[in-house]
Amino acid sequence: MENFTMHNPTSLHFGRNVTDDLGKTIAQYGKKILLVYGKGSIKKNGIYDQVMEQLKQIGVEVFEYSGIKPNPITEDVDAAAEIGKKHNVDVVLAVGGGSVIDSAKIIALTIPCEHSAWRIMINLAKPEKAIPLVSVLTLAATGTEMNPFAVLQNVQTHKKIGYGNPLIYPKHSFLDPAFTFSVSREYTAYGIVDLIAHALENYFGKGDASLSDRFVFAIVREAMDYGPALLDDLQDYDLRARIMYAATSALNGLTAYGRVSGDWGVHDLGHILSLLFDSPHGATLSVVYPAWLKLMKDRTPERISELGKAVFNVNGADRTILALEGFFKSLGSPVRMEGLGIPQNKKKEIIDMMVQNKVNGAHHKIEKEDIETVVGLMFAKAQTE
Repeated sequence: MENFTMHNPTSLHFGRNVTDDLGKTIAQYGKKILLVYGKGSIKKNGIYDQVMEQLKQIGVEVFEYSGIKPNPITEDVDAAAEIGKKHNVDVVLAVGGGSVIDSAKIIALTIPCEHSAWRIMINLAKPEKAIPLVSVLTLAATGTEMNPFAVLQNVQTHKKIGYGNPLIYPKHSFLDPAFTFSVSREYTAYGIVDLIAHALENYFGKGDASLSDRFVFAIVREAMDYGPALLDDLQDYDLRARIMYAATSALNGLTAYGRVSGDWGVHDLGHILSLLFDSPHGATLSVVYPAWLKLMKDRTPERISELGKAVFNVNGADRTILALEGFFKSLGSPVRMEGLGIPQNKKKEIIDMMVQNKVNGAHHKIEKEDIETVVGLMFAKAQTE
């Protein structure tokens, strides 16, 4: 087991009506607020009005940036940061899912410096401070509400990468499960896939940490036990709460302590599909993970088998992979490229882009021939077909 420091400075406010304290929490940080959100769903479902009422009560100035894409881009971050700079804002308030909060994290770094978002993402700029960030989560999936990581893509350079910095932990995150009621069945399923994938990325990382492994198993089981029921009743508050808590726990450090690192090779592969085809992030992961496990089954069979025994009560790597793939299918999430609407004739383009982006895992290395293999597996017919 590796040495580690356990520290998470985000104050998480979880439960029904927790946003009733949003205004007085934001008031601690200043009077000028940059509100960042997506393409308008929060106006349709009433969340925008609730947030604005809280801001009205504390008498702050609000400047808005809307239109953050589900696969967020650097242009939006730079444009929002310019608004923040122009008005000398005190707080960034992100209301949305992972893409909005990820964008807001880099916005918070970009406002007080003279560098572009992408220079920060590729570590050509080293920010020394960030504007305080507060988030209101509307989609349970990424765990970004309680960690120091963000993912952005650059359309010009054809890159989609992750970035980490302790400065971008949200100061406060508000999680009311009722705020996820309007999330569609499809995107609820993708969120369940995403939280499982986050737990597994740490599980297949480097280092021996048995208790962290057990946290992984528990989180995956939580998703399996309550995810299908939620998909049958999207308005069930208790089920929404269980999945929301699981998604946060999957990537707030709990599954990583005691390890050298997670692996993140599956995310690296999946990011290319989102970059090329604007595919939903969670949907790419349900396609990539079974293929990646098949690639790795002779390299780490014991690890895969341990997962299968603990989570699915099956023996052996092959049965574990089939069980995970079957669960993803039961959610309605795709497990092959066909399900993403990506035709066979795109195979070479995908491989070339993965090679160009040097996709890899931190622990399980991926060579060019591995990329060709795993892409082939993603296009292959499912065993149960």
